[in-house]
Amino acid sequence: MARLLKMLIVEDDYISRNILMHHLSEFGTCDIATNGKEALDIIKIAITHERVYDVVLLDIMMPEMSGLEFLTYLRAFEEEYGIKGLDRVKVIMTTALSDTETVFKAFKEQCDGYLVKPIKKEQVIDFFKNLKLIESK
Repeated sequence: MARLLKMLIVEDDYISRNILMHHLSEFGTCDIATNGKEALDIIKIAITHERVYDVVLLDIMMPEMSGLEFLTYLRAFEEEYGIKGLDRVKVIMTTALSDTETVFKAFKEQCDGYLVKPIKKEQVIDFFKNLKLIESK
């Protein structure tokens, strides 16, 4: 049996959140944050209690703290705790923004993937396979 993933969906839009949860529920547990600030609190607790997430699906445009700001803080926090390379949480941006500048910024801040909404389940599965989160069949 495949390993169950621990996932965090960071999305302020109710419908988008539920679509992602529906797509991902068969792969493990999904926790929810509605903005980057809330997600950062959740991540800090998880890391300090050694219950690290396998993957974060992260919207960019959110109130209080954007997804890009969250990603910057996440990578700094991981570094502070000695989490590097393949041990870092995988981050897939899930956003309506498809302009080159935003995509470039996301990868500069060290995201692992970028999906433009509307997101289809097959796209998420392909990313999970490419990131070796799930096995290819």
